[in-house]
Amino acid sequence: MSSIRYDGRVAIVTGAGGGLGRSYAHYLAERGARVVVNDLGGTSDGQGNDTKAADQVVAEIKARGGEAAASYDSVSTAKGGESIVATAMKAFGRVDIVINNAGILRDGSIQKMPSANFDVLIDVHLKGAFYVTQPAFRIMKENGYGRIVHTASAAGLFGNFGQANYAAAKMGLVGLSSVFAIEGARSNIKSNVVAPIARTRLTESLMAPMGDAANVFDPAYIAPLVAYLCAEECEYTHDVFNVGAGRYARIFVGSAPGWNCPAGKPPTVEEIRDHRAPIHSTDGFKIPYQAVDA
Repeated sequence: MSSIRYDGRVAIVTGAGGGLGRSYAHYLAERGARVVVNDLGGTSDGQGNDTKAADQVVAEIKARGGEAAASYDSVSTAKGGESIVATAMKAFGRVDIVINNAGILRDGSIQKMPSANFDVLIDVHLKGAFYVTQPAFRIMKENGYGRIVHTASAAGLFGNFGQANYAAAKMGLVGLSSVFAIEGARSNIKSNVVAPIARTRLTESLMAPMGDAANVFDPAYIAPLVAYLCAEECEYTHDVFNVGAGRYARIFVGSAPGWNCPAGKPPTVEEIRDHRAPIHSTDGFKIPYQAVDA
């Protein structure tokens, strides 16, 4: 089979100054894509800004013969998102791929978490994905083509102690991606989600105790799947994938048959109790494509 390339395509990768984003930017550029490397250059908790991170990755791509442009805008505002897309249009004249990867962490237990720490995580992860993708989506609709990848997390899909803000934002991305997939279907726009497990600046402290074993969590293991979801030949859309340590698997939300109460009147609470087994069972599940199917 022929190799997958991205010649003529323009990709926006947010949070591309290091870690996963840098890996995605390099992978696409090496296969012909022109890349907008977006990174605010702040700390892992979202403080400050610096142009060095994005500039460094752009320089690396150009040194290898690729094409790239830097963006230092924050994804956390609509103005920032529009500016990122404008950078792509000014530099390369189109947008074909968006990888929403920018993120920060401000962990804390629910009872101790300041509301500001909840709000800022929603702003960066969830609103940020919308702010960048919406103006890009309009361009994709006009061109009849687009590939969008959102970065969620197992913490969002399954929960994790001390990460209520992060989990809420990440699970929100699953719903957001589903709507982009539905509304983009007629225009050959695919939207998917990845939940990666990788050693990055945000996870360094968690991975450090693993020593050499953490090498299997190198972002290089994540990039090929993300690149495939960005490929023209990829038919996946409306999907979520768990990826890490060399394992690639689909995650999904399903709906089981459940129990149907007798027609004519609502059930009592006792009837709910008495039928709790079939209500709770996952046997015979189906995967709805959209709300009306559920």
